[in-house]
Amino acid sequence: MLSITSLFAGLLTLLLMVLSYRIIRLRWRDRVGIGTGESLDLKVAVRIHGNFIEYVPLALILLGLLEMNGVSPQWLYALGGLLFVARINHAIGLTKTAGVSIYRSIGVLGTFAMLIIAAIYLLVLVVD
Repeated sequence: MLSITSLFAGLLTLLLMVLSYRIIRLRWRDRVGIGTGESLDLKVAVRIHGNFIEYVPLALILLGLLEMNGVSPQWLYALGGLLFVARINHAIGLTKTAGVSIYRSIGVLGTFAMLIIAAIYLLVLVVD
């Protein structure tokens, strides 16, 4: 069983539900059924959700592959924790401002770092 990957998949799914709830709440508030209408808040929430969906599935696949290949639990917890913290920061950062912010920077850099480290680790495992 991929218990460490499962832990982070569960945590990230709960985070996705929070992001989804925010969109639903804004759709009700702004009376927007499809798309984002004129609501800037809804546009931002949809992008936060979309960005999450664009990166997290691949990150979880990479984490699962690392776990299946016997990578140490310390590495798996570090990478999964980095991803989770990065995604929370990304959501906070974009909620506060659509521009540059420390939270958004942490989110982007943390997500990219996790993906790059995991990808290189897998490539090393394959080549080795």
